[in-house]
Amino acid sequence: MGALKLVAVSAGLSKPSSTRLLADRLAEATARELAAADRKAEVEVVELRELAVDIANNLVTGFPSATLSAALDRVTGADGLIVVTPVFAASYSGLFKSFFDLVEPDALAGTPVLLAATGGTARHSLVVEHALRPLFTYLHALTLPTAVFAATDDWGAGADTYAGGLPARIERAGGEFARLLGTVAPVRGGDTGADGADGAGERGELGGAGERGGAGELDDLDDVVPFERLLGKLT
Repeated sequence: MGALKLVAVSAGLSKPSSTRLLADRLAEATARELAAADRKAEVEVVELRELAVDIANNLVTGFPSATLSAALDRVTGADGLIVVTPVFAASYSGLFKSFFDLVEPDALAGTPVLLAATGGTARHSLVVEHALRPLFTYLHALTLPTAVFAATDDWGAGADTYAGGLPARIERAGGEFARLLGTVAPVRGGDTGADGADGAGERGELGGAGERGGAGELDDLDDVVPFERLLGKLT
C-alpha cells in the first residue's frame, strides 16, 4: 500500500506564523496516527505567502506561473488536505480565497479536508463553520466534522487548558482525520473507468425510472383540487 499524500495549505502572512505552526502540528498529529496504523504519509506544505504575487498575476492574466501551477497540482493531487487560514474581517483571508478560486471545478471532489483557522480572539471561532466549510462544500470536498480554531491566547501561558486545551484538540482532529483518510479514497472530477461507467449506468436507469414516474405524476396534475375548495373543507 503506497504512502498517502498529505498536503497542508497555510495562508499565514508573517514569518514565523501561528497559522503555519497550526498547519504543521495538525499534519504531524495526522502522520503519527497514520503511522500507528501502519500507514505512511508524505507531508508537504504549500505556503501561500510565497505565492502571493503569482496568485495575483494569475487572477489578472489567467495564466499561472510554473511555481503556482506546481502548487495547484500538489493540492489537487493530494489524498488529504489540511487548510489553515488567519481570520481577517471575520472571514478567511483574501490570499486564501484567491488561491482556492484558481482550483479547477470538481478538482477536490471527494478529497478529505481538515479545516482550521487562527485569530486574535475566540470570538472568531465560528469562521470555520460560516466561511470555510461552505467554501469546501461548494468545491465538493469531504470536510471533517471536527475543525480546529486557535486564538492568540491558546498559544500562551494563559491558554485555556480545559480538556487539554489546543494540544488535545489538535490530537483529536489529527486522529479523526487519519481514520478518515484510511477509509475514504478521493474521487477526482473527470475520473473514468469501469466503476465510473457502472455508476453512470445505474444513474441512467434510476433517471429513466424517475422520468417515467414523473410523467405519470404530471398527468395527474389535471385533477388538482383548486385551493379555494381546499380552504372550504377546512372551514
